Amino acid sequence: MLNFNTINIVFITLLTGMIGYHFFYGIPVYAFVILLLAYLSFLFYGSYNVRSNFYLQTISAANTTHKQIAISFDDGPAPLYTPQILQILKVHQVEAAFFCIGKRIKENEVLLKQVYDEGHLIGNHSYSHDLWFDLFSAQKMNLDLQMMSEAMQKVTGVKPRLFRPPYGVTNPNLKKAIEKNNFIPIGWSVRSMDTVAKDAQKLLTKVTGSLKPGAIVLFHDTSKATADMLSAFLQAVRQSGYEIVRLDKLLNLEPYA
Repeated sequence: MLNFNTINIVFITLLTGMIGYHFFYGIPVYAFVILLLAYLSFLFYGSYNVRSNFYLQTISAANTTHKQIAISFDDGPAPLYTPQILQILKVHQVEAAFFCIGKRIKENEVLLKQVYDEGHLIGNHSYSHDLWFDLFSAQKMNLDLQMMSEAMQKVTGVKPRLFRPPYGVTNPNLKKAIEKNNFIPIGWSVRSMDTVAKDAQKLLTKVTGSLKPGAIVLFHDTSKATADMLSAFLQAVRQSGYEIVRLDKLLNLEPYA
């Protein structure tokens, strides 16, 4: 399996061989540039593909043949659409996972408590969700993750064990922070792209057509399109013979510390 360690070994070996060959026979400078670009391409792919397991093992689906899926929502609690989404889930008797941003908890404590009290799972999605989060030091990431967990514990009485990386980006610093806090990193197998979707019907068609047994579906409870199509999606899933189960039950994990 390609991962950060094996890629480093391969490229160091290639670089050492090329330097040795260059000493005796000469190699054009562009050959070293090509090697560097290839190395950077692997790092970019590993960082921005949460399912690659390049830097750390991330759970992005359940290993099952049973027609079960889990749905998740990122970036809340958001007063504009989270209540609407909660009401739809309640009507359809579905339990979901909400990966919340810590800085949004202070002004939405009642809403977060509602999410928890209504039986939904709450996971850590960082405190800041900063645009430059993936460039933070390991120490700064660690503090950020701890701040979210503490904000959640203040409201719910429990700390999350499940963590979803902001933007789905991983790197060595994040790996250190995750391990230090004993988090279980969670990805997704179906990315709805609902943060850019405007047409609820197209979003519905896209997501329902991507379902497979064990799928983890990524939505955002900041998305109007998701709120508009969610009821139809839940109906379509069940009509297709799928059961929607809470994420921790799908993966057989303990969600809280």
